[in-house]
Amino acid sequence: MKAINRAHASATREFSTSELTRAVEAAYTGYQPPLVRGHAPRLRFAHPGGSNPPTIVIHGSRTKHIAAGYHRYLENFFRKRFKLEGTPVRIEFREGENPFAGRKNELTERQVKKRKRLIRKVKKR
Repeated sequence: MKAINRAHASATREFSTSELTRAVEAAYTGYQPPLVRGHAPRLRFAHPGGSNPPTIVIHGSRTKHIAAGYHRYLENFFRKRFKLEGTPVRIEFREGENPFAGRKNELTERQVKKRKRLIRKVKKR
């Protein structure tokens, strides 16, 4: 009967955003995710996404390409840190959009003139 009570308590536990964010930071410093195309994914913050089973939503950059092994590492880390027994732990990754995507960098008139001067100088050499 104790195991059932512990599993129920684990499944319905409420988490705060601050404790989940601190846990993600500790997991990230303990073991960083593998590089994705030469760049490390950044995990910025986490918040609860629901209970029964506990769902943790992690926001960051390049989270689409996080390896399955790192996903398992985070599950086990949360399970151990918050003593979750007998319940699955769901982890969702969310990634913000690039606010500059689709924008062309337009140079000012002064920047265009400077660029032309620099190109002329390089050609002379």
